[in-house]
Amino acid sequence: MAAVNEWIQAEHAESYLGRADRIPHRTEGEATLLELLPPTTSRVLDLGSGDGRLLGFVLNKFPNAEAVALDFSPTMLEKLRQRFHGNSNVSVSDHNLDNPLPPLGEFDAVVSSFAIHHCTHERKRDLYEEIFRLLAPGGVFCNLEHVASATQKLHVDFLSSIGYTPETEDPSNKLLDLHIQLQWLRSIGYEDVDCFWKWRELALMAGRKPA
Repeated sequence: MAAVNEWIQAEHAESYLGRADRIPHRTEGEATLLELLPPTTSRVLDLGSGDGRLLGFVLNKFPNAEAVALDFSPTMLEKLRQRFHGNSNVSVSDHNLDNPLPPLGEFDAVVSSFAIHHCTHERKRDLYEEIFRLLAPGGVFCNLEHVASATQKLHVDFLSSIGYTPETEDPSNKLLDLHIQLQWLRSIGYEDVDCFWKWRELALMAGRKPA
């Protein structure tokens, strides 16, 4: 599988941001993700933060939490720094998820929104293991993700529902079956693993590190 990732390009990032708020049912998945975060969350890591949309919701719920936001798109990094300017609790770092996570300390929650599916399948699994090691006991990993459809027809139908065709869909996408990823999480050691919300190819998978 070719490791295509166009998110380094400003035009690609800006095109996504122009559509991001119009993704159907997205807010339902985000609301469910927020419900899963530990009530005592004091430190959170956001992987592939984009413009900080999801992290902003998390910090609205936990305004005193310390947060680390990772992205590698120059456009997104600029948006992140603008959004969280003046918030000393938020650290923004340039990091490509294709590479191993740097030493970042321990987190009560690790979240991600429509980012990890840009990694190769092998890298996805390695990343899930790295996240597990970063979680504090009882910490939660929540991944609001773009996953593969069961058939090509369902995939085409999904693309149509969000205004794309097979010819115009993001070439950076490397979609994988949801159930394979849930099994990976269980085999790594996450507990209470499940899909907590799903609409077509958009799914929220989550698991907890044993206390």
